[in-house]
Amino acid sequence: MTTRRFIILGCGSSGGVPRLADMPGGNWGDCDPAEPRNRRTRCSILIEQEGADGGLTRVLIDASPDMREQLLRHGIGTLDAVVFTHSHADHCHGLDDLRIIVFNSPGRLPVWAEPATQAALMERFGYAFVQPQGSSYPPILDMNTIDGDITVTGAGGAITLSPFEVEHGAMMALGFRVGDVAYLPDVADMNAACWDKVQGLDTWILDALRRKPHPTHLHLERTLEWLARAAPRRGVITNMHTDMDYRTLLAELPEGIDVAYDGMTLTFDVPKAG
Repeated sequence: MTTRRFIILGCGSSGGVPRLADMPGGNWGDCDPAEPRNRRTRCSILIEQEGADGGLTRVLIDASPDMREQLLRHGIGTLDAVVFTHSHADHCHGLDDLRIIVFNSPGRLPVWAEPATQAALMERFGYAFVQPQGSSYPPILDMNTIDGDITVTGAGGAITLSPFEVEHGAMMALGFRVGDVAYLPDVADMNAACWDKVQGLDTWILDALRRKPHPTHLHLERTLEWLARAAPRRGVITNMHTDMDYRTLLAELPEGIDVAYDGMTLTFDVPKAG
């Protein structure tokens, strides 16, 4: 039997929880610092598929500034691909730390992004894709364009990600459906075609930045409306700010909706093709 794991490496908003502040331990806001699941690094998720023979295929969605610590925590030293949702710093500024992943691998690491994100990554991290003139450091990443489904192959078998484009304030971002699981960490609105993508889900991991409305993200009330509309078996809220205390949320959320935490792992059996 092939098993697929979705490991939530980070579920915090752009500043993480706690946020930097002139106070010991930082600013926890309404989050109880004694609850370890309130300590949130920036958003990222690892899809790890294990074949019947123990072989692994790993796809990382987003390389947050906390990526190194996230991967160390889970004992991850190799990847088969990295896929980006968009170019905001909290989702891609860990990219340089992919160097060590490549050192552990036989060749360059495939990276997938849509054109606007590609342009931003090339502007900020061009040396990782093309060797600068006079540099002795070879490029480590291969850029690939997202223009439809992505299939990543590895020792654990193939993983197919189906992208859908959503509004994230003034820019667009991507969500991904993988089997019966959807991951959408940054969204303010989406069109009818996207709603078609999230029908018949088992699990939807969805943006819920804070309690008050926000111009570029869903807030809790709207997230719950979206989950009720799509009706997955299970909802998991992510990308949470300092007003989103873990235990308080658990006590008030409807049945079937969970609160993400760093390290939360969702495991599924993958049926054989055909």
